[in-house]
Formats: sequence, structure tokens, C-alpha cells
Amino acid sequence: MDEQVETVLHADGPEGTARVAAALAPHLHAGDAVLLTGELAAGKTTFVSALVAALGSAAAVSSPTFSLAQFYPTPGPRILHVDTYRLTDLTEFRDLGLDEYLDEVVALVEWADLVAGEFVDPLRMHLAASDPDDPARRTITVRGSDRWAPVIDALESTTRSPA
Repeated sequence: MDEQVETVLHADGPEGTARVAAALAPHLHAGDAVLLTGELAAGKTTFVSALVAALGSAAAVSSPTFSLAQFYPTPGPRILHVDTYRLTDLTEFRDLGLDEYLDEVVALVEWADLVAGEFVDPLRMHLAASDPDDPARRTITVRGSDRWAPVIDALESTTRSPA
């Protein structure tokens, strides 16, 4: 198994979250999966919305909590946005039949813990509130295999605050 590479990024409000998403966008290709975890209101859908925009889509992104999955067009591969919050087990996810699309889309999965094993070599991102005095400030922990190491390095360098 590949060794895991991890970093912790800091995002000030939705703008900071959007900067992290914009830094990730050029590194994503068809077949990639980004698994997002975090508490309610941690910024998962905000991240997805910013990432979809950074990938060139004008689509209005909303959480697919009730529809479970949504596709968004981009100039490159389509985005498959999945929210597994309401699923109770892996069978429900498999019954959606989304696996047939995974090689041709960039999959962005919210509440991904339940289905993480269904994706080959995903990039994992955990969003969390990081400052009780500033509820918009986020910590984004990014983890992936050695394959993702150059992407994680790029995220660190492009999201670093100026000295």
C-alpha cells in the first residue's frame, strides 16, 4: 500500500476555501475522486461549489443531500457531486449505479466515510472549524497516497499566506 502524505491548510472564510479549491482544480482529471468529510456546516458544499467554478462550470451547485448525486458540466471531464449523508449502508450507494461513471468524471463526495472504499486512490479532505472566535475560519486536512504528493505540495505552496 502506498504511504500516505498529509498536510493541514488554513482557510479564512469562504474566500479562503475557494482559494484552496482553485489551487486543486488544475490537478484533477477524469477518474479522480476527492472525498470530503467534516461536521455539518464545515464548508464541504462551499468547497465543491468553488471547485466546480474553478473547473470552468457556470452551474449552480447545491448540496445533493436529497437527490444524492448531481452532475455538472465543465470544459474538461464532468463533475459527479455525491452526498452520502442520508445513506445508511454501502448497498444503498452501490444501488445508485454511479460506479459506471467513475472513470470518466471527477467525483466529489461529501460525507464520504461510508463509501471511501469504493474509490481507487482518492484524495481525502477533512474540513473543520478551527477558531471559536472566528466561525468562518477552517482547517482543511488533505491526505492522499504518494501519487497525490505533488498535488499536496502545490496546495501548500499556493495557499500559503504571504510572510
